[in-house]
Amino acid sequence: MAVIHHTTLSPTKLELLARWLPAQPWYAGDGAAPDLTTAGGFRLDDPEGEVGMEFMVATDTSGAAPVRYHVPLTYRGAPLPGADHALIGTLEHGVLGKRWAYDGTHDPVLVAQLFALLTGQAEAHAQSVSDTLDPTVRARLMGTGHSAVQAPAAVTQSPSATDILVRSTRPLLLRVHRVLTPDESDGGSTTGHISATWTEGPGERVRGVFLTVREGA
Repeated sequence: MAVIHHTTLSPTKLELLARWLPAQPWYAGDGAAPDLTTAGGFRLDDPEGEVGMEFMVATDTSGAAPVRYHVPLTYRGAPLPGADHALIGTLEHGVLGKRWAYDGTHDPVLVAQLFALLTGQAEAHAQSVSDTLDPTVRARLMGTGHSAVQAPAAVTQSPSATDILVRSTRPLLLRVHRVLTPDESDGGSTTGHISATWTEGPGERVRGVFLTVREGA
């Protein structure tokens, strides 16, 4: 299970995201720099123990109303070849040293484990506690006999989501919802989805859909 090191980060994850978010097509800000806090999320384990994976919910309070962004992140001890376009930035970890932080939708390790979560071959872990599962994360994928996926076949952006095309027994489109709203529905998908919780206000936990699955091309 994931080991969480409670140590220093320079810059912090939120500082990295504050620089990166305004350039994304799904950023809802009006040009002002985001003012971010962590509102929730979960982690997945790399079977090889090399890549850290986090699905972070970051709340931006710089505008008239708070916006909750969903950012899948991977942390690596060396650059991911061919992924300069997905690099969010580098940081110094107090225990692990220099780490490269990526938009995880482009990272083959995260995509493979995300699909494993959908098929019941992986479990979600608590965001900030070592060796602890997160039972609030719910995942399902209709059908049986799905083969494992090794890397995204294509990644495309939209004003509200990132679409990851994967090839299992049939092509599937994993739609990563980037702006979260409290909603238990799966957006009309009959193929699958992942939902999880975050903090909406003082003492208030809400659930929303982080990812939906539909047939791909």
